[in-house]
This record gives sequence, C-alpha cells and structure tokens, in this order.
Amino acid sequence: MYNTDIPTRAELPSTAQLIKSTIIAVAAAAIILVTIVLPSEYGIDPTGIGRMLNLAEMGEIKQQLAKEAEIDRQKDLQKKSKSKSSSENLLDQMFGLVITSAHAHSNHDDASMEKWSGQISIVLAPGEGKEVKLVMEKDAEAHFLWEAKGGVVNFDLHGDGGENNISYEKGRASSGKEGTIKAAFTGNHGWFWRNRTKNDVTVRLSVKGDYSEILKP
Repeated sequence: MYNTDIPTRAELPSTAQLIKSTIIAVAAAAIILVTIVLPSEYGIDPTGIGRMLNLAEMGEIKQQLAKEAEIDRQKDLQKKSKSKSSSENLLDQMFGLVITSAHAHSNHDDASMEKWSGQISIVLAPGEGKEVKLVMEKDAEAHFLWEAKGGVVNFDLHGDGGENNISYEKGRASSGKEGTIKAAFTGNHGWFWRNRTKNDVTVRLSVKGDYSEILKP
C-alpha cells in the first residue's frame, strides 16, 4: 500500500502566498457578488455588467414577484381578520338578540301589572310593513314597550306633522324595544315595522303617557 509523501517545508505555501490567495479569493467573491449575485437576485447593478448580461432584469422580476407575494399575504391576513371580526360581530348580535328577546318577554310579562293606557297587536306577513303612531303635542312624552313574536323585524321610530319630519331611531333584525318618545313637534310620532323573514311576525305594542290618540293601520 502506497501513502502519499508528506510535502517538505519548502513545498508548502508561504504566509505571503496564503495572504495573496486569500485576497484574490475575497476579490473574486466581491466581483461575483457585485456583477452577478446582486443584479440577478436583487436587481441592484452598480457596475452595469448585470444589465449587459440580462441579470438585472431577472433580479427586478424576482423583487417584483416578492413584493406582489407580500401584498397578497397582507390581503389574506386582512381577509382573515375581517372574517374573524365578522364572526365575532355575528355572535355578539345573536347574543344580543337572545338577551333583548328575553328582556322584552320579561317586561311584557310584567306589563299586565302596569297601567298601560294603550295596547295593540299587529301581524306582519313576510315582506309586509305596517305603521302605528301616537298623536302628541310638542315636548310631550310617552313610554313604550314593543316586542316581535315569531321572528325579528326592521323598525323606524319617527315623527311627522305639518312640514316637520324626524327620525328618532332605526334598527334591523330586532326582537323588541323599550323606551320613551319625546315629541320634537306637534304631530304623529311612532313606528314603522317591516317583516323581512319568511314567517308571519306579530308585533305587540304597549304605550302610556302624554298622547291623545293611537293611529292604527
């Protein structure tokens, strides 16, 4: 078996030669970096050689693709965030509807013990809208409580009289509401309900306070 001869000291490279080789290697690497790597990967071409070799164009394309990919990633994150927010809002709305329905039901259970001066029930077919208003003087106040049975309704609490019109409150997919109307002017003040569900909905209204008449549909 033959083993390679160990080189003599004279055959080994000197320190100066090692330093020279290192410098040459570093310089070559720097040249490759500036003329090839930077143009082809990042579109950076300080010497112009990369553009001559069509490397700069390739680098610019890569950078553009990277930017577009980042934009798409940000859009996906925004969509996921909006989707999560929408889901949370939907849960909040559903929870709110349950609480509102329970609250309205409880209040109407107690309504029999209250001295309501007027009560009315109306049935809304799918897609149907009806209006109930109170005839009130300016600054008069009337307390009200209404609830929807069999579904939810959209509502608009508003007033009109003479040349005056006002919208106090609007709501969608509501199962009930309680509050007080303070007439902004002399006229008719009340509710318009519309049933956007596929089933009949019964709206039951109880009122008391300063009004002279209930205008029924």
